[in-house]
This record gives sequence, C-alpha cells and structure tokens, in this order.
Amino acid sequence: MALWLLRRLVQAGFVMLAMSAIVFIGLHAIGNPIDILISPEADQAERARAIAALGLDKPLWEQYWLFLQGALHGDLGRSFVFNEPALRLIAGRMPATLELAVTAVLLSVCIGLPLGLYAGLHPNSFTGRLVMTGSIFGFSLPSFWVGLMLIMVFAVTLGWLPSSGRGETISIAGVGWSFLTVDGWRHLLLPALNLALFNISLVLRLTRAGVRETLPLDYIRFARAKGLTPGRVIYVHVLRNILIPVVTVIGLEFGSTIAFSVVTESVFAWPGMGKLIIDSINVLDRPVIVAYLMITVALFVTINLVVDLLYTLLDPRVRLGGRR
Repeated sequence: MALWLLRRLVQAGFVMLAMSAIVFIGLHAIGNPIDILISPEADQAERARAIAALGLDKPLWEQYWLFLQGALHGDLGRSFVFNEPALRLIAGRMPATLELAVTAVLLSVCIGLPLGLYAGLHPNSFTGRLVMTGSIFGFSLPSFWVGLMLIMVFAVTLGWLPSSGRGETISIAGVGWSFLTVDGWRHLLLPALNLALFNISLVLRLTRAGVRETLPLDYIRFARAKGLTPGRVIYVHVLRNILIPVVTVIGLEFGSTIAFSVVTESVFAWPGMGKLIIDSINVLDRPVIVAYLMITVALFVTINLVVDLLYTLLDPRVRLGGRR
C-alpha cells in the first residue's frame, strides 16, 4: 500500500510538471496582456515600466523557472489585474464553486441512481421507458439553454426561486457558505440542478445497464434460491457490484463539474471560480489562469486517488499495489 501510494505521488508530480510547462508556454503564445492592461495612449517608457513590473521582460524560460520556484513555496504568482496572489484570489472563490459542484453531484446520485435502478428492474414498463427517454434530453440539451429555461420558468414566470447571485451566507473559519441558510439554498437549487442534469442522465443510464447485466448472473440466482428477500438481493448484491463503474464516473464527473462549471456560473451570475477564470481570460491575466488550471489538475489527480481507494471498500477482490 505504501509503495503504491508513493508511486502514485511520483506520477502525480510528473503530471503536474508536464501540465505546468504546457499551460505556461501555451498562454505566452496566445497574446500579450500589456496590450489589454495598458492604455493605447501610453508612451514607450510607461509600457516598459509596466512590462518590467509584471516580470514580462525576462525570457520565457526564466519566467517559467521563477514560476516553479514560487510554486514549490505555495506561490503561483500575483494577478496582473487585482495585484493579489493568484492562489488567494482563487481560494476566495473556491467555496462557492465547491458547494455548487457537491450539490450537483449529490443531486446526480440521489436522482440518477434510484431512477436507474427502477429502469433496470422494470425495463419494459411504461415508466421505465419514459425514464430512459427523458435521460436522452439530459445528454442532448445544452446547459446554457436549460439554465435560461429554468430562470424563465422558476424565477420569472412562477417567482419561486431567485435567478442569480449566491444569497445569504454564514461564515465558518472565515469562509462564507450559502448552503447553511434558507436563502442560500433558494439561490443554490437552480444552478445546481442545471449543472447536475447531464450527470443525472449519465448515472441513470450507467446504473440501468449495470442492473440489466448483473441480474442474469449465477450469484444473483443463488441468492434468490437461498430465500433472500428481493430488497436484500437488489441493495446488497446487485447495487454493490454495479457501484464500481458508477463511483468511477461520479468521481471523474465531480472533477469535471468543478472545472467546467463556467457556463452555469456565467448564466446564474454565481460568484465562483468559473466566472473568475472567464474574466481572467478576457484580460489575459496569466497568473490566475495558470493557477486555476494547476489547481484543476491537482483536483483531478486527487479524485482519481480517492476513487482507487474506494474500490477496495466496494470490492474486496480489488487490491492496490498489484497484490493478489
């Protein structure tokens, strides 16, 4: 176990290093932030001072080397626009994105898993077919359009829920959380549902396929022959064995939900990391963009590690480190 964990940490280090080089070089090839941040009427002396102040007068390899040195000490650079550490700037927006992503994933599991079980146990019923037909819309409809329709129906027409913002928050250890207040939940439901729609369909169809594949197997027939109740057969033997692919998808989709919540946060004016990265891209705020992408990569690496560890809890036959 310790050797496996050490090997995964070394692999994660190489992944982070390679990604940092790709992102750093790619960003410096797409434009010059000085052209956006400095007034066109500024003379050459002012431009030169601004370039030197931002450290853009150094060669690219030297800028990357300074970035690596700072990253080893927890410093991913200072924002060109806000003149704050990029890591602190992103950390201030991270709680909003995290609670939005966690709520969306919980909705995906709480809605997709039961519907997938029902559709797998009753594949020829009208309700089962209706559920599978509805899942197609979750894959097909673009999230920005769904978000606008949710705002139109629940915020404009019915007036039940607010259309934008984060609502009232409660501070814990200096971090504001909106899910702890009723007003926060009212603001959270619509963007979380919009973000969860694709994942609901994905979990639903994956669960349904797993149930249909597992039910004819011999150990399920043996469990029924022993006289076990249908509920125990389904929730202990069937569900536990189909959870490994579901956990894999949920883990990866959780990272994707955080990384690609940009559209939902823009539609609902949710003050999270997605909106911050869009604003940073518009002004070529390179330190913020690099820090955001590095945090995203680290998040995916961590989620993959947690998913691998969960495998051993769901299936005792899975052993880490190649042991039998």
